[in-house]
Amino acid sequence: MKYEKLFTPGKIGNVELKNRIVMPPMMLGFGQFDGTPTEEMMDYYEERAIGGAGLIITEITRVNDFSGASAFAQLAISHDYHIAPLKEMIDRIHRHGTKLFVQLHHPGRQNLGLMMGTVPVSVAMERIMGKAYDRMFYKIAPIGKKLMEKDLVLKTVAPSKSPRAYSAESLNREMSVHEIKKIIQQFVDGAVRAKKAGADGVELHAAHGYLIQQFLSPYTNQRTDEYGGSLENRMRFLLEILQGIKNACGKDYPVIVRLTVDECYKEIGREGIGYTLKDGVKMAKMLDEAGVDAIDVSSAGYDTYNYWLEPTSFEPGWRKYMAAAVKKEVSVPVLAANLIRSAKQAEEQLEDGIQDFVSLGRPHIADPHWANKVKEGREDEIKRCICCLYCMESMQHNAYCGTHGNCSVNPMLGHEKDRLTKDGDGRTVVIVGAGAAGLTAAEILGKRGFKPIVLEKQAQAGGQLQLANKPPLKDKISWCIEDLVHAAEKNGAEIRYNTTADEKTIADLAPYAVIVATGGLAVKPRSIPGTDLPTVCTTTEILDGSIKLNGKRVAVIGSGMTGLETAEMLCEQKNHVILVEMADTVAPGTWMQHVDDCMPRLKAAGTEIITGHRLSAITPGKIELNKTGTENLRLVDADYVVLSLGVRSDNALYESIKDKFSRVYVIGDAEKTGRIADATAAGYKVGKELR
Repeated sequence: MKYEKLFTPGKIGNVELKNRIVMPPMMLGFGQFDGTPTEEMMDYYEERAIGGAGLIITEITRVNDFSGASAFAQLAISHDYHIAPLKEMIDRIHRHGTKLFVQLHHPGRQNLGLMMGTVPVSVAMERIMGKAYDRMFYKIAPIGKKLMEKDLVLKTVAPSKSPRAYSAESLNREMSVHEIKKIIQQFVDGAVRAKKAGADGVELHAAHGYLIQQFLSPYTNQRTDEYGGSLENRMRFLLEILQGIKNACGKDYPVIVRLTVDECYKEIGREGIGYTLKDGVKMAKMLDEAGVDAIDVSSAGYDTYNYWLEPTSFEPGWRKYMAAAVKKEVSVPVLAANLIRSAKQAEEQLEDGIQDFVSLGRPHIADPHWANKVKEGREDEIKRCICCLYCMESMQHNAYCGTHGNCSVNPMLGHEKDRLTKDGDGRTVVIVGAGAAGLTAAEILGKRGFKPIVLEKQAQAGGQLQLANKPPLKDKISWCIEDLVHAAEKNGAEIRYNTTADEKTIADLAPYAVIVATGGLAVKPRSIPGTDLPTVCTTTEILDGSIKLNGKRVAVIGSGMTGLETAEMLCEQKNHVILVEMADTVAPGTWMQHVDDCMPRLKAAGTEIITGHRLSAITPGKIELNKTGTENLRLVDADYVVLSLGVRSDNALYESIKDKFSRVYVIGDAEKTGRIADATAAGYKVGKELR
């Protein structure tokens, strides 16, 4: 299929882009305290330019160090010393015909109290102590997190005192007019520095509940002066920044505004709070009249997280109606993400006039060469984003460790300059298991010139992914399986299905090396009386369809992500589900977006939820629960019991052959149970390092 619209040049203000493909802002933690780009960050952005993106918009770039630093490892444009290092990065982007805009940002109430004043101190200390300070800081950062949880940190700033933001639950305070004026000027100064660094334009982040959007919303802006009240007053902060930039940088210097056009409170059952699409369209028209050069349409904020950074259950293109509504009313170009997951979808939305440019955020994390692969007719080689949210989850977790976010399907994220040595010389490597770890290893070894032979006991590839894709609305996981198989086979791997590996089978292939990636098995503890009853099974047997239940009272023990998804599948099959969790809250340790996505559907299906209780025994027709930490007994009727108590490594083959061949490796769940990202990272590592 030809994608004429997608690869037609387009203009934002006076800047011409070679195509309609935009990499929008996404922070992954490749920066450093002083806000200058690291080599790692420059490599990351340049790889996406090499990959063919027409425009790259930087991650959230701070204009204020004290109250406006959102992360320890964030890009900044708050001082003149940022100009020269940023210019180096921009020059590297321009080398590949890609334009770059800098996104100017302040988090407002959605900052963490821990961040207030931390960065200026850290920048000063780093100049004195060097990298020794970094090592010391990240050792004590978790302590700071605990202080923040007890509100023993400074308050964040906001247009007016507001409720705590979801997932950034720090106390906040109202800004003075003097502070407002100062931050407006800091936005303007940031734009001036960006222009001096060679940026083709700037984007103002007025979306996702950050400071500018907080001024727009009547929920977070209850001021009674000229910056609050009417829509015109609530728009004043943004319009004064826009006008200030135009005055300082010139009318022809392009400014995009990323705008939340609907806060989506209705979607979480809080209708009447904030503003809706009707108001968002009015804001877009006011920006158009004020001289903005493009509008980047987005939605929601931290309180409504899943409606701007969607989990895997959301349909691609579900919010395109928002961009279409804005496009109909403005004269300037419209950019929008709209959860675009294929070139066909992108082309159709351009053809239908929904938007002028397509923003591909997470798809560019998953595959930096998305644009070139589409242009060159290699769509089948694209590693598709499966919306698993691990990029966001890992970025936020790793921020306290001094490392960056990761991607489930792209283990090269953060390793863009890695080069594979092509020294395989056709030597055979036997890989046991065609799951995420085994197939990734096969792909990388194939690229290096080895001959990977994958032995898979099942009739299909995927391993644990063939369970993960079975619950409702999890079909995107199948994309991952398809892409892993295609990449392995394209690079010369042979996959032998229905083949059980043992020492003889492997020896007959005379391998140079053996990689065991046999995955894991669901835990079924014998220590709990009754787990041997015929009415007790693990989540595996429900998910793989070997046990099918209908019209039963089913107790699911354990509310991790697998437990939640299995419970949802059982509800869909018309069972009454009782979800039991030992902790005081559902799904402890599970990324909150997944819980927020799944729980409304479980509750709507009538799921009973019992927290703070542990399973002590199973008897025919009942489960015995003890309140956690006590011997208080509670009996619950249950026709069937499904155990979701974790996974243990299936490493029996490795133990039996590890001394029988000269090079034997164990990877993925067979070594240590983990996430998709852990499996692909392990496969990449062994594939790259095998000698």
